Amino acid sequence: MFAKLPKQLTSPFGLLGDDAKLAFCSGPDGIQKLANMRGITETDSYWQQYTTLFDSASDVFSLISPQDVRRALTAAPENVAMLVKVVSNRLFQLLSDHGFPAPPSVVGLATSLMSPITPGAAVIDPKTKEVLNCMRVLERVLPAVFEVEIPQFEEQLLWAREVVVASNQEPEQGAQFVIEDEDDETNEQQRTSAAPSRIQETLPSRAERLISTAVDLLFCCGFTLPSKVQVDHHKVNHLIWERGVGSTQEVGTSRDLDMNKSEVLRLLLVLLSRQIYFTPTTVLLLETKTTAHFVQHLPRRIVLTVLCSLLNTAMNSSRPGFSLPYNHLVWKGDDPREILVGMCLQVLCVSLDYQAVNARDVDTAESAAPTAKTNSFRYFIAKLHRPTDLEFILTGIVGILDQFMGTLVNMLPGSRKPVPHLLETVILLWKMIELNKKFKAHLLASERMSDIVVYLLAFSLELKDKPHHHGLCRALSYILQSLSAEAAFGQRLGNPVKVKVPTKWQTVGTTADFMINSIYSLVATTNGALSSLYPAMIISLSNSAPYLQNLSVTAATRLTQLLTAFANPQFLLADEGHPRLLFFMLETFNGILYHHPAENPNVLYGLVRTHKLFEDLGTFTLISGLREIRRLQLAKEEQDKQKAARNPSQKQESTDAGVEKALLLQHEAASTDSVQHTGTPLEPMSPTREVEIRAIDPETGHVSPPSGRASADESHPLSTEEGQRMGRMSEKARGKMRARQESIDVDVAALERIAAGGIGRNGFVPTQEWVTSWQQGLPLDPIMLTITEIRPKVLDIQARRGHSDIGPVLDFLRVVTLGHVLSEVPPIMPRRFQWSDSSLIWLTSLIWGEIYVRATSPLGIWNNTDVRLFYVKHKQSLYRPIAETVSNVVGGLGGFLGRTNSQEQAPRSRPQPR
Repeated sequence: MFAKLPKQLTSPFGLLGDDAKLAFCSGPDGIQKLANMRGITETDSYWQQYTTLFDSASDVFSLISPQDVRRALTAAPENVAMLVKVVSNRLFQLLSDHGFPAPPSVVGLATSLMSPITPGAAVIDPKTKEVLNCMRVLERVLPAVFEVEIPQFEEQLLWAREVVVASNQEPEQGAQFVIEDEDDETNEQQRTSAAPSRIQETLPSRAERLISTAVDLLFCCGFTLPSKVQVDHHKVNHLIWERGVGSTQEVGTSRDLDMNKSEVLRLLLVLLSRQIYFTPTTVLLLETKTTAHFVQHLPRRIVLTVLCSLLNTAMNSSRPGFSLPYNHLVWKGDDPREILVGMCLQVLCVSLDYQAVNARDVDTAESAAPTAKTNSFRYFIAKLHRPTDLEFILTGIVGILDQFMGTLVNMLPGSRKPVPHLLETVILLWKMIELNKKFKAHLLASERMSDIVVYLLAFSLELKDKPHHHGLCRALSYILQSLSAEAAFGQRLGNPVKVKVPTKWQTVGTTADFMINSIYSLVATTNGALSSLYPAMIISLSNSAPYLQNLSVTAATRLTQLLTAFANPQFLLADEGHPRLLFFMLETFNGILYHHPAENPNVLYGLVRTHKLFEDLGTFTLISGLREIRRLQLAKEEQDKQKAARNPSQKQESTDAGVEKALLLQHEAASTDSVQHTGTPLEPMSPTREVEIRAIDPETGHVSPPSGRASADESHPLSTEEGQRMGRMSEKARGKMRARQESIDVDVAALERIAAGGIGRNGFVPTQEWVTSWQQGLPLDPIMLTITEIRPKVLDIQARRGHSDIGPVLDFLRVVTLGHVLSEVPPIMPRRFQWSDSSLIWLTSLIWGEIYVRATSPLGIWNNTDVRLFYVKHKQSLYRPIAETVSNVVGGLGGFLGRTNSQEQAPRSRPQPR
């Protein structure tokens, strides 16, 4: 008897299950039977192995492949339906089983018995193991069910309502009342009514029961909550998991409880993932029934408990703690707490994002707002108002952002574990700003507002060269635009930068200086790859302009360089959306002139130095623009000839006079004069900053169709190498260039060919009518009036005091007044970010794309399924983290959406890599 004891003890815990797993994988009674044998009945013992065989999630996802499920759906769809039915019914039964979960004493006894046999083995009671396996099998099978296009299969399987017959006991109670002196008919009616009757009852659909079961499992004592909080025999106790919003008490948790919470949240995400199998054109038109039920039909108390539990768990993850450098490399394996935090953020983002069909926000007098009927999660997150709750959320978000920043500025590279859920945190911040007005006001009034601005811009700079993070960069730019529309935002820009940023992005000055330099770097160093960010970033500058004061020399120079780049004809005529960038930059300068001209002498001096640019814009026509483009082409040709004739041994030497003249021809229109306190006035000087002067290359200086995939030879208004060479031009060469400009005669026919061929690769053909439509609306008057007023005085000061000393000029500009020159100061009307269908689709695809990437390893929940919401491009890599293995999850605005709303400022684009 004792010889058999180890086998009998270990078998239920999977220690001798390898043979059974191999048989399931390859044997005729395993997974193959699901497709090979038609009509397996519900009572067949075949189904039992799906709930008892597997010991981990990896077992389920390795032994059951999407191809197996897909093959069964084709050959025997009724078996797949029966599998879902059997497994879900077993899950429903186990939840109501008093033996689940097993009391701690039982698990402790099993552990003590197993320890001598297999030291360190993880012991799970059989019913808990069954619950976990039921969820894992559903996670594996349901994505294949969602992707299949068998008519009515999913509807019948998940949403059909079953009608059952139940006894009605009320007539028996009524029979206790005796009515005397009644005739025979009355007595007969009484006898008939006294007999028990049977009524029909409609049960909830299987999908609804799965969602309700998943929610109950999230609050199951002994499974996801400590057993100590169980009240009597009620194992489901809807308590908020952690201290924070809605709760001041710590319920307590453990590693096993956190792992079980993650398992349940993973099942919930799979149920909500039906959206990813819709095409972008239909994702807002078709209801995702599982998500709609989750956000619209759960009881109010349940919604609040789930919302607060997820929110508090995520926000408490940023609590400060001590850890040794490289500690995450010593202790291998995934951190259950980190996985749980990521799952909480993902479920939050999906719930707060859903707005399809009848879940759309309701239009009000001011703006659209959610209701408890459209989306209860959005509604209740918007109702948070206690200052302590708002501060708790803000502290949690800032803590996560600070953790990510810490990985960028750490003196020991790789010594701190990367933050894997940055995108989800950024989306949560965006949703809080969008939905909760009190939170936005709390954020704007906080001293950490400046820190948030630095975080948003620093992350954009750090991720700008990683295509798979461009979706996150785009979200960061939209958040910046949303915040910049508030007056309190501009008032915080004068604060010094307190956040420690990577050395390469550090600037001296205020938050406004950092913002301007960062936006310039995003435009100047990305070769047009982030062209979809340009409008939001430049609008942020325009919104903030009325509050900008005491800008540094560098910041003022960057503003002038941006304006010069966007005013280049090669860029202006490349796409019909480009002139609006010039318009926004002009508005930026106007905002400074109307509100704080004397506080920004460096900006005024920059305007004086570039007066020719504004004069050219005032008389800009299609012919003049094409003529300039033709000049640049000739300059490029001459430059190429000079390079070909140059001795290879002299390639690294200084540019000769001929090439210098060609470069001057190429860059005259895009001259980016620097503002400096010393040097010849009104003349550009050699660039000395980290980000050098950039100009448009005749072949590469324009933005391609805003797909987010513009190559290095297209769609970019600033070019580093040639800008550096421009800084080395001699005064003699500059003079020759201006003389030659007047002597070149451009053939009109050649100009017509340039226009007919299109300036940009997208084939856009500019016309004079189109040029007139935007050129006449450029807000040039305030700038031209200012230049007319102060330029003669600046020239007079320079003539009297000398050109080498710029101090007297700046002293004059610090006391200049323009009230008598400019018209009445117009009201400040910021451009707010406006949601549209295209932006909603883009954000939904961004969220689900990130969830998809996170799930590619180790389980690969949605791998090898026909995802339609975005395009997935896999990249082979052995040693890169999860986010790198799938390099591009394409989400967003495709050609099917056409041009977006102009107020949204998201240029049209086809699906693009993130």
